[in-house]
Amino acid sequence: MSEISRATGETDITVSIDLDGGGRTVAESGVPFFDHMLDAFGRHGLFDLTVRASGDLDVDAHHTVEDVGIVLGQAIAGALGERVGIRRFGSASIPMDEALVLAAVDISGRGQLHYAVDLPIEIIGTFDTTLAKEFLCALATNAGLTLHVRSLAGENSHHIIEAAFKAVARALREAVELDPRVQGVPSTKGTL
Repeated sequence: MSEISRATGETDITVSIDLDGGGRTVAESGVPFFDHMLDAFGRHGLFDLTVRASGDLDVDAHHTVEDVGIVLGQAIAGALGERVGIRRFGSASIPMDEALVLAAVDISGRGQLHYAVDLPIEIIGTFDTTLAKEFLCALATNAGLTLHVRSLAGENSHHIIEAAFKAVARALREAVELDPRVQGVPSTKGTL
């Protein structure tokens, strides 16, 4: 369990996450589609997740979405602690109607995103679809994840992004699980 708060001149965000939860999610960012994606992330990762964010939405949603990614990444890193006994790696291929998205994660300590997702439209409701990548980049960087996300099929941007959030959640769920066969930190270096 970890809770992180961060306030800047653009946003004020508090995130709490229990990686061993049951999927109970509260998402209040002021960006309805993004809240829907955060709900999918928590539910499909089986994370108990609370996100409360306010930001300069009069400008646009960029700062809010990116900063939620930063704070959520920091909260995940905090909840992982020493990373002792975790599986470390996880992957998931998630279909949503015509869309199919693959996510693979390594809790490597080296935050990076490799993203190849084709989105046919730029706006879903009030959500700029380029913000999905911004969120995932901030999440991976601040959680110390090597994260790959690839769309393999899809025509509907809502379906593609939702499949991506669910795939990342399921991959991360697998990676953070404790494996009774793993002794110590799963790394030849002895640290992640």
